[in-house]
Amino acid sequence: MAVTVKKIVLWRKEVENRPGALASTLASLASAGADLQVVMGYRYPGEESKGAIELYPVTAKKSVAAAQKAGLTESSIPTLVVEGDNRAGQGHAISQAIADAGININFLLAQVLRRKYSAVLGFESEEDAAKAVALIRKAAAVKRR
Repeated sequence: MAVTVKKIVLWRKEVENRPGALASTLASLASAGADLQVVMGYRYPGEESKGAIELYPVTAKKSVAAAQKAGLTESSIPTLVVEGDNRAGQGHAISQAIADAGININFLLAQVLRRKYSAVLGFESEEDAAKAVALIRKAAAVKRR
């Protein structure tokens, strides 16, 4: 499988960091039949009582209505999702290519499941995200020993 790099829109909500915040946010999306590929929940460092929930995709009319009902809005953070075959050193190669271009990564969530990997990267600007697409594809195409 070749690497795929796609621009996505995360939906985001700030929450009180308390038991049930994630479950209550997801309830209306589950009822609407939303098939989410990414769900992130985290608290703010230094502000233990505050957190955020981000998710993707929210595109169908029912899912959009459910997300809005749950208090989620489209995030303005330029975000990419990257998927491909897992190979040792690939994460380093991609992050090094982005760093060498002087682009800062705002956030990264990555995981490997069996032989495939998936990563979600956030950037400071649309221009940085657009430049990163080509850099990621090129870095991922290089065969490593």
